[in-house]
Amino acid sequence: MAHLVPLLVVLPLAGGFLMPLVGRLTGRRESVAALPILLTAGVLVMAVWLLLGAAEPMTYWVGGWDFPIGVSLVADGLSRLMVVIVATISLVALLFSMDYMARFTSPGLYYSLFLLMLAGMNGVVLSGDLFNMFVFIEVAGIASYALVAFGTESDELEASLKYLVLGTVASAFLLVGIALVYNVTGHLNWAKVAEGVAQAGGPTAPLYVAAAFFLMGFGLKAAMVPFHAWLPDAHPSAPAPISAMLSGVLIKASGVYALARLVFSVFDGDPALGWVLVVLGTLSMVLGALMAMGQGDFKRLLAYSSVSQVGYVVLALGAAAVMQARGVSAGVVGLMVVGGLFHLANHAIFKSLLFLCSGSVEYATGTRQLKDLGGIGGRMPVTGACVRIGALAISGVPPLNGFWSKLFIIVALVLGKLYVLAAITAIVSFLTLAYYAKVQRYVLGGAPSERVVRSREAPLGMCVATVVLAVLCVVSPLLVVPAVRSRVLDPASRVVTEGRAADTRGRIITADAETPAPAAETVRQVSGELRGGSPHPPRQAESGARDRLATVLNGRAPPDTAVGTETHRAGSAGASAQATAVTRQGRTP
Repeated sequence: MAHLVPLLVVLPLAGGFLMPLVGRLTGRRESVAALPILLTAGVLVMAVWLLLGAAEPMTYWVGGWDFPIGVSLVADGLSRLMVVIVATISLVALLFSMDYMARFTSPGLYYSLFLLMLAGMNGVVLSGDLFNMFVFIEVAGIASYALVAFGTESDELEASLKYLVLGTVASAFLLVGIALVYNVTGHLNWAKVAEGVAQAGGPTAPLYVAAAFFLMGFGLKAAMVPFHAWLPDAHPSAPAPISAMLSGVLIKASGVYALARLVFSVFDGDPALGWVLVVLGTLSMVLGALMAMGQGDFKRLLAYSSVSQVGYVVLALGAAAVMQARGVSAGVVGLMVVGGLFHLANHAIFKSLLFLCSGSVEYATGTRQLKDLGGIGGRMPVTGACVRIGALAISGVPPLNGFWSKLFIIVALVLGKLYVLAAITAIVSFLTLAYYAKVQRYVLGGAPSERVVRSREAPLGMCVATVVLAVLCVVSPLLVVPAVRSRVLDPASRVVTEGRAADTRGRIITADAETPAPAAETVRQVSGELRGGSPHPPRQAESGARDRLATVLNGRAPPDTAVGTETHRAGSAGASAQATAVTRQGRTP
């Protein structure tokens, strides 16, 4: 099944480059949309197959090149879950786009950028090293900058420019952090960086500086307070399906997922970084909710709500790191991480649903102002019902999906004796209910305005997309059923809670790509001999050293070691390079 992993990136990437040509050759918008929908559906099928059918992490080395030359794509429990979430929201957004984007020109260009954004997000969550993660973040980011400005109106161009500037600042922070990590550890592979941190006895001062740059960079990508300034402009200005993608999956793949990898896989759940996430998550929850309450623009309210809801996930991850450091039981820590990941998936569903519903309402009425949308539920019954389900789900009303993920987080905080954080989380849930009650009162109730009277239900494709997400809000609580949870959420939770150990095991390169221990010992002995530590004459010592190294590099054990015959070719290459360096340094004239 490992051969499926690169296809999750290659298929949308190839489709992205083909779509401009397809758009020119095909006249009908339905025909133009067929290829991206088929490609995304194929990605979703493969992602679900990997999620449910693979028990162990899988690593694919691009081009057959092993470490340290090769680029690895890794599908472990966490990355497989993220790919399924990304593919699901992408497919629904594409279905919605078929009718919604009919009023825009250049459908081929739109679908090209969409597929490139999808390829970038999949690459981010599957990448086995920091630099290629950065490259895929840029691919997804550049595509999203263009998609925000796709309507080319003044407010869309302004929002896209702000998004571009702040996204570039975030990329600069990430690049500085990557450079510092490479300078300290000599590696960019996630597992090797984690090993370097462990060998140094934990994070050093330069690594904490790198972590600060990563937090600022990924914090901007995730739109956490105080790095959220771009989001309230970008989300309302973008086309509705792109708003759903930005809020539903992009800020999570490029921001929250990367933070989880950094804090747990590299820094092994460092409590200092955990507290930073707790503070940022709490600020995002509270301030995002307070700012959402004062909004009269439907999509702008949803944008600030995204800031608040992402805070739940970030708080859960930070609290898990803090509780691990305090020695809280593994069951409670696991419950916290499951709650955070479950809320990440739930937010992708109900926030995408609400953004698509806002697009349907704007499509029918021409406005996003809540005060002008009274009585829309009567004129658009399908959209109105979906708005109600999404609002209740995100407010945490049982038995919908948002209730269960918030319950997991609050219960875990109480069991971990973080009572203040549990109280704040519960209060923010009531604030969320308050401003979504306002949405339901303005949008679904009241006397119809003139705009609403002239409106009618959204086209079929848009209704199908919103109904699919509404159904997911109802059925996704099944993920808490033990049999389902053990296959979907628990593997992702273990990747987080086991930290560095899980990452090294899931991205195995040490057993396959390092010099075997006895061979490495032989090289060290030879190094000492060639530098003057041998009792034999220099030329005799060099000749004997070369013979001993040859036996190691050919997979045969020298007389005084116990090297087996199962020597990996990458290990031989590493030993060869090390031996060459040794003989060059120790060769006598």
